[in-house]
Amino acid sequence: MPKPLHLAGRPVWAEISLKAILKNLQVIRRQVGPKPKILAVVKSNAYGLGAVPISRALQKARVDWFGVTCANEGVELREAGIKKRILILTGFWPGEEKRLIQNQLTPTVTRLLDLRELERAAASVRSKRSPIPFHLKINTGMNRLGISPCEIDKFASALADCRHIQLEGTFTHFASAEDFSARQTDDQEELFNKCLARMRELGLSPGIVHMANSGAICARPSTYADMVRPGAILYGYYQSFDPPHKGQEVRDRLPIEPSLSLRARIITLRDLLPGQGVGYSARFVTDRPSRIAVINAGYADGISRQRTNRGCALVRGRRVPLVGAISMDLTTLDVTDVPEAALGDVVTIYGKDGSDAMVVSEIAREIGTVTSDLLCALGRRVPRYYL
Repeated sequence: MPKPLHLAGRPVWAEISLKAILKNLQVIRRQVGPKPKILAVVKSNAYGLGAVPISRALQKARVDWFGVTCANEGVELREAGIKKRILILTGFWPGEEKRLIQNQLTPTVTRLLDLRELERAAASVRSKRSPIPFHLKINTGMNRLGISPCEIDKFASALADCRHIQLEGTFTHFASAEDFSARQTDDQEELFNKCLARMRELGLSPGIVHMANSGAICARPSTYADMVRPGAILYGYYQSFDPPHKGQEVRDRLPIEPSLSLRARIITLRDLLPGQGVGYSARFVTDRPSRIAVINAGYADGISRQRTNRGCALVRGRRVPLVGAISMDLTTLDVTDVPEAALGDVVTIYGKDGSDAMVVSEIAREIGTVTSDLLCALGRRVPRYYL
């Protein structure tokens, strides 16, 4: 049974293992070899786990870059003492350029129009210093952000007129790196390499080339290039590979460790007769004499409402079913088969208890979502403890 933390306030908490994250970083480094740089993706508050403490630990472990979504996320890291390079992965909104430059955040150009805005800001902020570095994103099939391959020539021509900015890196993003039953990733990689070749034909160096996300790091060595961008695997969670045997190969080769445990205490126990409803709309009705436990955690804390009457948690090292509708602040469990369950017992929603474990990635597959969805759902009011 996990040792409960002594908390003030609601008895629900998250434990994040920095040791596991740093071990996963070592595993990734062994996988990709010594050449590629490591860009740690810490966007969305490090997938809900806490960008500042995790980035501080990773900086000490000498990652090369950090990746975030927007200026606010980058500034938060700068104010927390992160000195390493920070790439704004999803571009910038007009008006953010000076803030990016002033905080030494590296912008991404995703549209030709971005060059003009970035050049104007760079000229006004650092006109007498070295050019401001930026990265270029090329759309190779994800069809969200990035210039089109047919715009490479226009990009090179426009950049030639910019004296205050400099292309430092070029990247793309894979839509389905974990899917080996289709050719999409192979086609994206091939198209990206053609774009790089065209840039070089035009006399334009692409700089740091990067394309490998977590799925590609696991199983596509040809994509490692100059830098890789681990996200979910850094925190200890695999992708769902297709075909399934590919996933087993990855797990055997990359022994990463989940970093998140989400726990709460039993705050109430109630004995019910057969035929009694539990929770909103009586979504669960007892079919035997039952003992129902209540924990002080719900979907506002990170327990997905999709788990209503689906899946389990751990009590005293044994699996007990989640029953009734997951509500905002409370969740109910059927502990009838754990008769010794008592008020104050620790319930493990994610993580290990004894010889069993509730793994976020496995739960995500059960309810038809992705691991990062469940990680990012971890509520703000849940205290996080870094172990």
